[in-house]
Amino acid sequence: MAFVSTPLPHLSTTSTSRAASQCASVAPVRAGSFAPRRSGINAASAAQRCGSAAGQAVPMCMSARLKTAIVTGASSSIGLHAAKELAGRGDYHVVMAVRNPGKAEAAAKAVGMPADSYTVVPLDLARLQSVREFVTAVGVAGVPPVAALVCNAATWHPRDKKPRFTEDGFDETVQVNHLGHFLLANLLLPQLKLNRGRCVFLATQTHNPDTLPGKVPPQADLGELEGLVGGFKTLPGTIDGKKFEPTKAYKDSKVCNILTMTEMNRRYGTDGVTFSAVFPGCIAQSELFREKRGWFRALFPLFQRYITKQLVPVEEAGRRVALVASDGRFGDSGRYWQWRGSYLQGMDKTTPVPIDPTEREAGKAEKLWELSAKLVNMGV
Repeated sequence: MAFVSTPLPHLSTTSTSRAASQCASVAPVRAGSFAPRRSGINAASAAQRCGSAAGQAVPMCMSARLKTAIVTGASSSIGLHAAKELAGRGDYHVVMAVRNPGKAEAAAKAVGMPADSYTVVPLDLARLQSVREFVTAVGVAGVPPVAALVCNAATWHPRDKKPRFTEDGFDETVQVNHLGHFLLANLLLPQLKLNRGRCVFLATQTHNPDTLPGKVPPQADLGELEGLVGGFKTLPGTIDGKKFEPTKAYKDSKVCNILTMTEMNRRYGTDGVTFSAVFPGCIAQSELFREKRGWFRALFPLFQRYITKQLVPVEEAGRRVALVASDGRFGDSGRYWQWRGSYLQGMDKTTPVPIDPTEREAGKAEKLWELSAKLVNMGV
């Protein structure tokens, strides 16, 4: 697919409320949190009785005119701005999949998302049961057909000396960044197939030791997946079964995202779903860095702005993610997208190009898939 060196346009800001005003409304789907947060709650009844007071009901004809895009981690940073861009297109209703519904609702209002353009649904990727409840809730919510999944949420605890184990028995970084999204993507796969949808994974340059950012230690290395083979039943709780290091755990989890994308493409790329990954640029002020020390949070944006000149505003990063999730020019499955050029020199100086995923770990994709499927009890 050829690209010219001109800026990709902002997505349309046509509000879904324009279509909504022409249609009769049907309860109960509303902007705001409505789905269960605990196991044992009936998702259908929860969807009917909840929702923010200010939210407007989804119009009856919405299902015929709109598609649904699900964005994980949509309450802040890249996820929030990707959700805003997708909602602004006019042909997507956005499900904001978040741990904190109140925070997401406030954030959506703060960036000006129309109340009828989104629905907030609780999702805690650190709990596999929550992932299953989320999929059930979306299925009974009455939102338009799911045609896009953006696996954006991530966590990183750079000061930790030992892993934080979840109730499912996995290191939190591995579960939130990889296993939770792995299960979510597979549970939503039938809907994505039916609607010829897209599944997008957020990537980072630091996952690949063959790139300059990836050479910074500690480098990503999945080893022979010894930790996954052992089921994380004992310390250190790492993917490669070696000593825990929080930054390496994060990088390893992002390698898993890339390998999951390539393996999903190998298995299902001919079924009408587009699988891709995107590195939207260096977001030096991302909430991902919230646990870094103050000096780092102060100096890193300056370093990216004046030394590497690779700083990208979070709004632009969200726009790029939304484009990969929706624009026809990103319809080739199995691609890993990155923008070349410096945004600081002007948007017209940047161009999206497909790049090669990590070759160093590529041969482990199928084994990673099989081990991950076993760990999350896929299909159960």
